[in-house]
Amino acid sequence: MSQCINLMPSENMTSEAVRALLSSDMGHRYTLPLNTEIHGSLVENAYRGTRLMDEVEEVAEGLAREVFGATYANLHPLSGHVAGMAMLTTLTNAGDAIAVISSKNGGYDGYMPGYLPDILGLEVSTLPFSEETFTLRTKAACEAIRESKPALVVLGASFILFPYDLKAIRESCDEVGCYLGYDGSHVLGLIAGGRFQPDCTRFVDILVGSTHKSFFGPQGGIVLSRDHEIGRSVDGGLTWKILDNAHWNRIAALGQALHEARRWGQDYAEQTCKNARAFGKALIEEGIPVRYEDMGITQSHQVLLSEKDMEKKYGRSINDSAKLLENSNIIIDCVGRLGTNEVTRLGLKEKDMAVVAGLLSRALSGEPVGDEASTFRSQFAVEYV
Repeated sequence: MSQCINLMPSENMTSEAVRALLSSDMGHRYTLPLNTEIHGSLVENAYRGTRLMDEVEEVAEGLAREVFGATYANLHPLSGHVAGMAMLTTLTNAGDAIAVISSKNGGYDGYMPGYLPDILGLEVSTLPFSEETFTLRTKAACEAIRESKPALVVLGASFILFPYDLKAIRESCDEVGCYLGYDGSHVLGLIAGGRFQPDCTRFVDILVGSTHKSFFGPQGGIVLSRDHEIGRSVDGGLTWKILDNAHWNRIAALGQALHEARRWGQDYAEQTCKNARAFGKALIEEGIPVRYEDMGITQSHQVLLSEKDMEKKYGRSINDSAKLLENSNIIIDCVGRLGTNEVTRLGLKEKDMAVVAGLLSRALSGEPVGDEASTFRSQFAVEYV
């Protein structure tokens, strides 16, 4: 990736310190604090020689609580998907119903029928959503919650440009006595920096997510809450049920990333959002069809291309455009999402996003800009470290 301009909204770059911890000795060690009776004997830890790893985890969890304004944190989930599964198993029972954002509106496929709900025996309803404003229809969503009375409402999405009215949704959940969860996988770094849905942990019962998208940690998952009872239930539902051994090198590396987020997270998140808006405007100036211009383009790290208009203008699908751009050392995903998280991590500012938009436009028109893109990329190195 050192020769590519990476615009994937679901990837990021870790610091050298994070990478050092990922390759450390902890990558092939165990620890399992139990402090309970196993097979007739009191067992403090299923393994010995674990004191330093347990201390590292304690420090990392403390950093997570501080960064996200939570009172509970669990860093064991091996991915955001596993963290989402922990949320569902903790707050629902087989036969319950959940209300989610449909995958047709950018919601996460894992919460849709055929995936996690089928495994756990859950019914799924979808929340009213406005394609015109690309966010929840708040009043209608609140009415749907009051009518359907789900056990759990899950907000958050894979395509996410604008925040939700969490206060209104929270009030509706309280009326019917259901939990409110938020899958912040794509916007976790922006939440940590207080630049997108900054009140998240104040209003939701549980926040889960991936730690390697807008957040600049290693691949993995996290569970956060301000409710100690929920936290205890998550802890009790993980070991030997959803996972066995956590990856302690990853937890140590995540602790380092959380330390970086505590120090530089606000600046990074603010610049990421500024870059996304500047990028969207520059793309429009280049004649590239971007969605939601009349809504301000985006408030997150994502910019969405108009698939229909892209096909009309360039005569090819988004996926084929992505393959063409890859040959010019510009990386996007196959569904028209562009992200400014990794390029912001490299220190790019608004003026640089105009350069990237120009390169992307020329590449889409068939110009061979690969060497030029690599030369531009070589000017930058990881910042916010």
